[in-house]
Amino acid sequence: MSNKFLIYGANGYTGELIAREAVERGMKPILGGRSQNKVEPLAKELGLICRTFSLEDKKSMDYTLKEVDFVMHCAGPFSLTSEQMVEGCLRTGKHYLDITGEITVFEALAKRDAEAKEAGIMIMPGVGYDVVPTDCLAKHLKNRLPEATDLELAFYGLGKISHGTQSTMLLNVGNGGAIRLNGEIMNVPAAYQTQEIDFGEVRKRAVTIPWGDVSTAYHSTGIPNIKVFAVVPEQQLKLLKASRYLGAFLSWSPIQRILQSQIPQGGPDESDREKGKTLMWGKATDADANSVESLQKGPEGYKFTVLTALEIAERILQDEFCIGFQTPAKCYGADLVLEIEDVKRQDVL
Repeated sequence: MSNKFLIYGANGYTGELIAREAVERGMKPILGGRSQNKVEPLAKELGLICRTFSLEDKKSMDYTLKEVDFVMHCAGPFSLTSEQMVEGCLRTGKHYLDITGEITVFEALAKRDAEAKEAGIMIMPGVGYDVVPTDCLAKHLKNRLPEATDLELAFYGLGKISHGTQSTMLLNVGNGGAIRLNGEIMNVPAAYQTQEIDFGEVRKRAVTIPWGDVSTAYHSTGIPNIKVFAVVPEQQLKLLKASRYLGAFLSWSPIQRILQSQIPQGGPDESDREKGKTLMWGKATDADANSVESLQKGPEGYKFTVLTALEIAERILQDEFCIGFQTPAKCYGADLVLEIEDVKRQDVL
């Protein structure tokens, strides 16, 4: 079994976590990124090969991709970087994975299904905490209620967020919210709807957010009406509501540069990742008002991402993959997430 794959963006917070865990598992990824000064020290520490190139440098990109079986793209915001890397994977016939949570990226890559099939590769964005756990929960609910027409998902993450995640959130602050209605993604105001959610261990008020499952759950289940809720701090909820009126101002490039410069580097430390956890809830309903509900819990979000990303990486290295555009649950099934340590799922209705 070859174990060569490229982690591009390995110097980022999540990319580095994935690289370190990969080495712990005996894997030998190539570490890549734009800056040699940032990537090479980590590669030397871990005893790995380093390749640096910009995403505009097709020649260098293709040279590196030809050395590996697939790429784990970890350099966001993915709305700005995924297209170039996918183009490289299509040119060289290599599988593409990333850890995005951006609806626009999922939808753009879904449109490249035919190209991926022609190239004989799998394109699977979202192999991290967004969206593997919730995608598997959505598929599980669909399996329980095959005629479901409506899907609601909610999550409560107990932990901090990284520089990259904050940067992506800030970049999209003026875009409002999103739900899926009658099979189509609909733009709605930020903090469009709030709802009390019983996560089993705790009840919390949650708010609709444009989480990746608004896109991916439809591709995984075919359910036409989808809403995703998240528990957010009260201060962040107020900011979301304020963005309905300030979105254009907050999206203005000079303001974005100022705000982006304020984001601290790094993310949760090891102690935070070990102490944190995630709680998830899902409900599917059919046209006759029959419904099913399930709960799921697992590790802290960034730890979750490392574990799910490498679970899928190991499967590809064992020639377990599905050609074309894929979601995690569509290719690997609803129980993929149960292969991850400390993940539990319970049907409550």
